[in-house]
Amino acid sequence: MEAIAVTAIFDIGKTNKKFFLFDQNLHPVFQTNQTLATIPDEDGEPCESLGALTQWMKATLDEAMAMSQFRIPRLNFTSYGASFVHIGADGRPVAPLYNYLKKYPEDILGQFYAQYGPVEKFSQQTSSPALGMLNSGLQLYWLKYAKPAIFQKIHQSLHLPQYLSFLFTGKAVSEYTSIGCHTGLWDFGKADYHAWVYREGIAPLLPPIVPTQTSFEGKIGDQSLEIGVGIHDSSAALLPYLESSPEPFALLSTGTWSISINPFNAQPLTTEELRQDCLHFLSRDGRPIKISRLFVGEEHRVQAELLQTHFGVSQEAYKQLAFDPSLFEKLKSNRSKRFKFEFLNPAVFGAEAALETDKNNFQNLAEAYHCLIHELTELQIISLSLVLNETTINKLYIDGGFSTNPIFVEMLRSKLPGIAIETRDYALGTAMGAAMVMG
Repeated sequence: MEAIAVTAIFDIGKTNKKFFLFDQNLHPVFQTNQTLATIPDEDGEPCESLGALTQWMKATLDEAMAMSQFRIPRLNFTSYGASFVHIGADGRPVAPLYNYLKKYPEDILGQFYAQYGPVEKFSQQTSSPALGMLNSGLQLYWLKYAKPAIFQKIHQSLHLPQYLSFLFTGKAVSEYTSIGCHTGLWDFGKADYHAWVYREGIAPLLPPIVPTQTSFEGKIGDQSLEIGVGIHDSSAALLPYLESSPEPFALLSTGTWSISINPFNAQPLTTEELRQDCLHFLSRDGRPIKISRLFVGEEHRVQAELLQTHFGVSQEAYKQLAFDPSLFEKLKSNRSKRFKFEFLNPAVFGAEAALETDKNNFQNLAEAYHCLIHELTELQIISLSLVLNETTINKLYIDGGFSTNPIFVEMLRSKLPGIAIETRDYALGTAMGAAMVMG
């Protein structure tokens, strides 16, 4: 039997490390995954183990290359962003892969913004809300002033997707989707690195920028293959929609965070939009893509658990509820807010907030849960509108966790009457996008 030609993809998440083989129709024909324990960095804080990750990736690819039923002419990578691997002249890491949740020292952050701020001006120029270590470019500034001995050893700094590619090609490059994910590196008005990158001597550490579609010829054992340069995971997840939709659309990707993405909106960010957690990504060809973020998934999880406890029902009880139009109409007529949120701050959007949650005001779980989703979707609409403004979008795709929640989906349909809403879940969308980049 003739071996099937497949594209191999490493999809590296913070928790799960996945490996896929896709056939020419982008159907997965093999997959495996692994979770890896974190290790402490030099400050005792948890971070990714580059050694364990490298070992697993190389062993996994070797095993796949040995499978007689497959032939692997293409390999690519996708991973989370906001993460740099700093390598020395010998190509080996000279520092840990610092966790983007690590706290950024206030004194160094203050020093940075005193030189290159104020904060709102810098955020507007770089389309990056002030997020500390999540502004991964500022990690280099931190190393320069907090850990100069490490900084002096750095020959090149690679975004994580490009480091994964480097492991198999030895080619150090940068690409747009990783540069553009709230790094604080890119001046979106100038379409170039921000002035601070040059003034601080950071630019020479950043490898040359190549298109995301770039690949290099490589060899694994005695087999030749084309190896991609990697792509940021959020940008990869968007590609299946771009390939399948003939008309302009927006994507609401839901999970712990709800990310509103409009690939057809490149309007400059306003100060107010930045305050409301709106930012730009860069597309695979270097164009700005407007997105907004809302911590709605985590808020929903906490509030749903509180309701389950209050009504003495199982954890799955709310999932059995169907959308009740009459209950929704009743809730809409009551304009006062009834949920005090743990994480979301409606005032950021100029919306009213409840002072406390009185669960005794609800007759049953159905009423309480409909009210919760009603108030969450009110904020979701505002967040979504930040990326829909200034464009004509008639279609919205919803994927991820809320795509299977009929109450959430039907309330959005009611509140967005001019937009056709489709639920679609590319469960392997991130990996599929990385495969699409390889053609």
